[in-house]
Amino acid sequence: MHLLSFALGLVLLVLGARCLVQGASRLAFAVGVSPLVIGLTVVAFGTSAPEMAVSVGAVWGGQYDIAVGNVIGSNIFNVLFILGASALIVPLVVNRQIIRQEIPIMIGVTVLSLVLLRDLSINMVEGGILFLLLIVYTVFLIAQSRRATQATSGDADLGDLDPGEASWAASRLVQVLLIIGGLVLLVVGSRLLVTASVAFAEALGVSDLVVALTIVAAGTSLPEVATSITAALKGERDIAVGNVVGSCIFNILAVLGLSGLAAGTAGITVAPSIMVFDSWVMLVSAVACLPILLTDREIARWEGGVFLAFYGFYVTYLVLSAESHDALANYTFAMVYFVIPLTLVTALAIYLRPRRP
Repeated sequence: MHLLSFALGLVLLVLGARCLVQGASRLAFAVGVSPLVIGLTVVAFGTSAPEMAVSVGAVWGGQYDIAVGNVIGSNIFNVLFILGASALIVPLVVNRQIIRQEIPIMIGVTVLSLVLLRDLSINMVEGGILFLLLIVYTVFLIAQSRRATQATSGDADLGDLDPGEASWAASRLVQVLLIIGGLVLLVVGSRLLVTASVAFAEALGVSDLVVALTIVAAGTSLPEVATSITAALKGERDIAVGNVVGSCIFNILAVLGLSGLAAGTAGITVAPSIMVFDSWVMLVSAVACLPILLTDREIARWEGGVFLAFYGFYVTYLVLSAESHDALANYTFAMVYFVIPLTLVTALAIYLRPRRP
């Protein structure tokens, strides 16, 4: 029953996010908002909606480890797994704006989250700061989009909103119902998934945090998986990368921020292991994008394979650590003294190779 509940929760989260994105996108289009702004705001919110629903629901249920672990685990999963899998399908050539603006912002908000988590808690004020930064970031994107739209007036790309759908898109009541229906599905799906996740943790004898960092994080990232891999298959490589980077930014500013606000004056307590290990993995994952993209402005297939391998290493470590397995000491020794140094040497070689003009 718990497996069925978990699966049903995932299905409802994906369907809810899809309804929310479609309804909000078409409603925004119907009232004259540019497709670029829709993509950078509505779609980014929509693909992060499952994480938001699960984390806020977990806070209300008192499962703080699930709330925070879902954010950190999702960001790690987004970069290492989704970018890695997408790059294996096709090398990801990235727009300069993503390299110069979005990735530095992603790294910056990741560093900020570590600073706020240093006392092993997120209080309402800190959650408010994160959410305020989200508003500032969104306003900045809208202003930037308007300038770009004015500079290329008349050449707007309507994306997947075909002109033939204009009459349907104009039916605002349908879009509002889609939005409401999507929110309802997200709330119900998040409750099912959180309840099943707690049951899994109890049955497996592991902490809620480990389940949140792995199973819950991967499950709530399904919209990002579908979006990025589909974009890679279609050759829309900027979307594949931009979706991941944008979702990581929104996970920290929106999901962690709203979770802190939802906790009220009591705040959210954070497991010490998050600051000892997992949050640093999230930071390293974010920083790892920069040297790769600064060189040839692409993530090659073999680099995608490295990202996937490191996600496998990370999950394996979590499992061995949760079970206090005898192999943990040897595994940690091999990672610290062989795998990580070899990766650093490889990264240095990548950075020093001739760059694409």
